[in-house]
Amino acid sequence: MDGGKARRALSACALAAVVCAGTGVAPAAAEPPNVVPVRLIAFGDLHGNLLPPQGPRSEVVRSDGTSVAAGGVAHLAAYVRQLRAQADHSMLYAVGDTWGSSPLESAMFHDEPTVELLNDLDVTAAALGNHELDQGYAELTRLRDGGCHPEDGCRYGETFEGARFPLLAANLTTEDGTPAALPFSISYVDGIPVGTIGVLPSNTPDFIRSDSIAGLRFGDEIEAVNRTADLLDSLGVRAVVLLYKGDIGTGGENDPCHPVDGPANFVATAVSPKVDLIVTSDGDKHFNCTYPDPLGRPRTVVQGASHGRIISVADLMIDRETRDVLRDHTLAFTQVITHDIEPDPQTQQFVERAVEMSDAVAGRRVGSASADITREAGPSGESALGNLVADAQLAAARSVGAQVALTNPGGLRSDLICGENGMVTYGQTYAAQPFGNRLQVLELTGAQLDELLEQQFQKTANGNALEWILAPSHNFRYTLDRIAPPGDRIRDLTIDGESVDPEQNYRVVVNDFLAEGGDGFDVFTHARHRTGAGEELDALNSYFAAHDPVVPPTTDRIHMH
Repeated sequence: MDGGKARRALSACALAAVVCAGTGVAPAAAEPPNVVPVRLIAFGDLHGNLLPPQGPRSEVVRSDGTSVAAGGVAHLAAYVRQLRAQADHSMLYAVGDTWGSSPLESAMFHDEPTVELLNDLDVTAAALGNHELDQGYAELTRLRDGGCHPEDGCRYGETFEGARFPLLAANLTTEDGTPAALPFSISYVDGIPVGTIGVLPSNTPDFIRSDSIAGLRFGDEIEAVNRTADLLDSLGVRAVVLLYKGDIGTGGENDPCHPVDGPANFVATAVSPKVDLIVTSDGDKHFNCTYPDPLGRPRTVVQGASHGRIISVADLMIDRETRDVLRDHTLAFTQVITHDIEPDPQTQQFVERAVEMSDAVAGRRVGSASADITREAGPSGESALGNLVADAQLAAARSVGAQVALTNPGGLRSDLICGENGMVTYGQTYAAQPFGNRLQVLELTGAQLDELLEQQFQKTANGNALEWILAPSHNFRYTLDRIAPPGDRIRDLTIDGESVDPEQNYRVVVNDFLAEGGDGFDVFTHARHRTGAGEELDALNSYFAAHDPVVPPTTDRIHMH
């Protein structure tokens, strides 16, 4: 286990009085006698984004309604160093998907820059998410242990040392049950041990290509946390933090902490009461909530926002005698990573180096667009970028018989924001489709197409509704009725203006993640006559070259009933 040591302040800067997402920080309660204070700071879903995000997700709306530009690791580092400077003892956590589906300034060097960034930030521990496994377990272990890439060598530096922080996943094992990652780490704060547990969702295989996780098993989260918490307790560790790469599913704007039933929410309320703080990470939502543990005692659950835009902070008090957290003295808040402070100069130089080294490839022009093309979904669930990708994939696969294309919204990772004269670069299209997926042309009957589209409406393990609207190519139209009974929500399917015949065969091009039944679309696994059609990124770049300038597609291919 990680021997750990108290993390000390790295800067003498004072934090501004306002640090919450639009609100001032409440003063800490009077410090009880004989306690050790420790500040925990966490970020998640960074996805190797060294630069601030662009497009609609580049800004954060504060609680007072104002929007501010946010994100970028140079500003994140500045806030982290300020927050740590305020505390005698602090720890810094990365909560899953720290790299993977990364932009070229990290991905071009196999995410070594992101690992080195975390080393420089003195990260205490990092929980694994599904995207750390995008390139397979062998690559994950290389990034953990160091060494040059087996094919490309060391392209970012002369050597690569690997991670100087533990990677945690208590429910990740190999086929024979051997742990595939550390289940926990232990750090010491003024001589008192603090345990950190990491877990992934047990349904992670639904969201990652099967070849990337061959030989790995994902166990039940709650069982893994409870088992690990008991082990820590037997070692005398009473203060325990859980890092969970999942969203607990909070309520709406009027009550962001209203619990919404779901597997991750169940984890937050059902895991061992020996866990004192839960830090989650998944997407755009951010919150600071309190939920009861299985004994009914309040327990803080915090989450920041993706791409380094909002981080979570929790100030804990640990009783010296019991070595446990005094939960009623926990003070937590979320911090927007605004751009109204000076970026950390050391990190800024680090980012500039990665950008400069990747610019010859990332800056290459692939075409232009008449306007920004984003992932923002309309009422039907379509987005301009999704429809564009579907059109590009159909165009690329026509030569091998494709008649229609469908693509998944989870495969779209970044908006295409026009540069000067509408220019779109290779770095932008790569960021939009970074997975290296290949295209497959599958043969399905019309009845299977209808069944497939019904699978856009799914349920979680707890029976809650989940919607994954596939982007259709321009020649595929149908009517969607969300309130109709299951089996009757899709009708009036047409391809090239002709009604789809349930008995006729149709050739559909999709990426290989979907072809394997990813995102719950297992109808694809029953297809016939699979034919390769190249890589999805090549298809998108070729489409830009052939349709320069590209006009953002409309989002009216799915008719709403």
